[in-house]
Amino acid sequence: MKAINRIIAIAFVALLGIAPAAAQVRFGVKAGVAINDLKFNRDAFKADNRAGFTGGVMMEVGIPLVGLSVDGSLLYAHRSAEFSIADGKSSEVFKRDYIDIPINLKYKFNIIGISNFVAPYIFTGPDFAVLVSDKDSEGGTFENTRLNTSWNVGFGAEFLRHLQVSASYGIGLTKAIKSVTGIQGNDVVNGKDRFWTVTAAYLF
Repeated sequence: MKAINRIIAIAFVALLGIAPAAAQVRFGVKAGVAINDLKFNRDAFKADNRAGFTGGVMMEVGIPLVGLSVDGSLLYAHRSAEFSIADGKSSEVFKRDYIDIPINLKYKFNIIGISNFVAPYIFTGPDFAVLVSDKDSEGGTFENTRLNTSWNVGFGAEFLRHLQVSASYGIGLTKAIKSVTGIQGNDVVNGKDRFWTVTAAYLF
């Protein structure tokens, strides 16, 4: 999985590098909410959705006349999740804070006559989340991993060339949590993040 992370990072750095000198570069601020879930590798565990928040700064590099752009963000993200054993007799709560770095390839639909007012777009790309703090239930049997990589797919719209509102779904590629010791017959249990994120960004 480390090799996959390196390949993804190199690919997006290359995309930034091949953008022409005339590319449009914009900076902005972004904030939003996220609904987080956990997908376990054992059916005996289930998780409940919990709301979190995210916010920070972003940069967009657009290629004129093509509709393509690459945007990257540096965000503070709070994710919370509660999970329990299927019998409902025990549960744990995970509250995690990350430095979140999503990098997306975006395609904007420039529709003649309305693109100055509203321009829909789609995007996809990796999300690298570095754990900076966590707070779990006391006596828990799980621990959080320090680097969590996900893949985002989303859509949105840009209004008046400045305000962008988007929604995306993140699919965890690496383990977000893992058992400290073997449970369920010494099997290792782990969970990957699944999350919906809705954000608003203003680009200058």
